[in-house]
Amino acid sequence: MKNIYFTLVLLTSTFSLGQSVGIKTTNPQEELHIAGPTSTIRIEGLNETNNALNLGTQQNTKVYVDGDGDLILSSVPTNIDVLFNPANYLSDPLDTGGADSNQINQTGVGSGYSQAGWPRQTGPGLSTFTLTRPAIVEINYSISYEIYKSGIPIDDYHARTAQFYTYFRSGGPAGAIVANDYDGAPINFAGNVGALGYSGNFYTNGNSAGAGGGEGYNKKFYATGHDYVKLGPGTYTPMFAGILFVADTGGTGAVKMQIGGGDDEVIIVAHYYN
Repeated sequence: MKNIYFTLVLLTSTFSLGQSVGIKTTNPQEELHIAGPTSTIRIEGLNETNNALNLGTQQNTKVYVDGDGDLILSSVPTNIDVLFNPANYLSDPLDTGGADSNQINQTGVGSGYSQAGWPRQTGPGLSTFTLTRPAIVEINYSISYEIYKSGIPIDDYHARTAQFYTYFRSGGPAGAIVANDYDGAPINFAGNVGALGYSGNFYTNGNSAGAGGGEGYNKKFYATGHDYVKLGPGTYTPMFAGILFVADTGGTGAVKMQIGGGDDEVIIVAHYYN
């Protein structure tokens, strides 16, 4: 009987005097203290299987505290969503004809963009993204390009300018160009319908060291662009157009530019506002 009484006294003292609970620690600093640099908490009622508000593996789901102090998942839709981020977006092999051509002919003037490039793979998440409600759409891209003549790199030391923009087609790569935003305002850059995210690089080439030397010879270059546009519900495909021009056309011949031969990235982020 004495042993049983002694045990009860110890248990009573532990629960009455202990104001904090420690896990992996004997010195809790709060009422519940979970120690360890990699410690986590799992609440199965909030997981993807048990809670329809959990967004799953596509993105993190925010946990909120309600008026009673309970941890909950918000029923308000997320305001930001990464809709599109395929790996190596554009087709790599050279294609010189048809709607999927990724070759652009050099010009001697700074106008006359050519639509070029085709998605490497087609389908949802590979060549298209879908908006289910209006959003401010953020576009970020990086595309590759190479310059050559008769299939070989050029070394004529001429300075050139390579310029690009992206635009959207409705429904898929062969759909109509999206010419107006959600409010009906025209999407346009320098007379190019649908143009967004204009970017450009200056380019010099050669095949020797020194000033104006081998920096541009037989190299792959990249251009990056960024823009925003307000779009309504629908399915969209990002596409590209480009131009290569040289001020001095003397002796340059039929110089061409291929886009998409490297790793090309397009990231589309939706910023919902209602």
